[in-house]
Amino acid sequence: MNTNLQHLFPCGRISRRSMMLTAAHGFLGAAAGDLWAADGKLEDARLPGKPPATSVIYLFLCGGMSHIDTFDPKDNRHAGKMMDAIGFGDNMAPMKRPVIPILRTYQRHGQSGIPVSDWFPEIGSVIDEFAVVRSMFCHQTNHFPAVIEQTTGKPLRQFEHPCLGSWVTYALGTENKNLPAFVNIGRPSSPVQLMGGYLGTAYSATPFQATGAPIPDLQPPAGMSRAERDRQMEALADLNRQFREDYSAEMQIAARLRAYELAAKMMMTAPGIVDFSNEPEHVRGLYGIGAKDTDDFGRQLLLARRLVENGVRYIQICHAGGGNGSWDAHGDMKTHEPLCRSIDKPIAGLIRDLKQRGLLERTLVVLTSEFGRTPWSQNTTGRDHNGKGFCTLLAGGGVKGGVVEGATDEVGYKAVENPHYISDLQATILRQTGLDYKKMEFVLNGRAFRLVEEGTGPILNILS
Repeated sequence: MNTNLQHLFPCGRISRRSMMLTAAHGFLGAAAGDLWAADGKLEDARLPGKPPATSVIYLFLCGGMSHIDTFDPKDNRHAGKMMDAIGFGDNMAPMKRPVIPILRTYQRHGQSGIPVSDWFPEIGSVIDEFAVVRSMFCHQTNHFPAVIEQTTGKPLRQFEHPCLGSWVTYALGTENKNLPAFVNIGRPSSPVQLMGGYLGTAYSATPFQATGAPIPDLQPPAGMSRAERDRQMEALADLNRQFREDYSAEMQIAARLRAYELAAKMMMTAPGIVDFSNEPEHVRGLYGIGAKDTDDFGRQLLLARRLVENGVRYIQICHAGGGNGSWDAHGDMKTHEPLCRSIDKPIAGLIRDLKQRGLLERTLVVLTSEFGRTPWSQNTTGRDHNGKGFCTLLAGGGVKGGVVEGATDEVGYKAVENPHYISDLQATILRQTGLDYKKMEFVLNGRAFRLVEEGTGPILNILS
């Protein structure tokens, strides 16, 4: 043992197991997230002036929400007809599929009169805050590659590209050195949604949870005294310094070391973030906290608001993730109903809460999926994957509320009016956070990589 550490842990006073526990909680305790990047790295990519949005709340519905049953109304005059359909994934052979009826009713809401499905009455009540983009499209039509495409802007099945949250925080850094700049809440569909890729592990997402300890394994083991923890942290810091001197070229490991050295600050800050005891009952009610259907997602969105208040740059919330995602509705569209119910009130509550606190104007809220659903079925009452046309909603952060952009065809299969590739959404998010998408570049081994390499740029028609 290093002689400098012997006064802290003399021979016989610390077991191998204790040392491993110390490492687990002080060195690996924050799981995948490492982002404490104080300063942005892409000064040349900054747009002049004050950006409209200082934080992003990115709501990702895992599995593919049906746009034609939620925010893109179509009539049923083609129901029952056999349609020339294209398979998804590796089965791209033409086939005939029956168009299934849309069983939802739509009602116009707000001053804008935007029609919203009866599955989303609460979102309908705040629809004037949203821009509804009905003409999104992507190239991939199977979940895993589509999630990668949605997350990284790359249509290829590659893992080394950073996710959007990593790019934003790499360029802008953090506003609060006691909290990570990029947080993920909820189970993602793919680990790519959390990864910093070639930007480095320091720009990966930090996983947060809305109940219990905000960051798994951040706190020391039960029964450990503060004095003992401080001695072990001092020993760990000494080991880390020595390790950096010996392995200074290992940049990813060095990034982790820098991150976990700040875990002690997180122990003081993070627990208070998820303590909702000081939130008034009417605020918790806005999010549906305490109600069976909405409690879980409501807590996640209230946590997101509190993270925004504490300067967290990018908050990604994955709903119903794992596997293909629960929004994958091949068998029956009725599976959407409880999912819509679980997010409807919390999302509307988030918008109202941000607005009443003066935070909506500087917080960009995005609601999207990896793709939409087809007009036809697979000989069931469910819908197939559809990357050729789907919806994304945006609110706050300099977005015009109460507007509709683009359109799909008469059955909702393909974007035909002002189509926007998913890179256009990424370019829009970058612009609203004060970044020029054309200059979001990272040079690796002599090759320049960009976040946005396709598309037409920001969706200007929805921006103030």
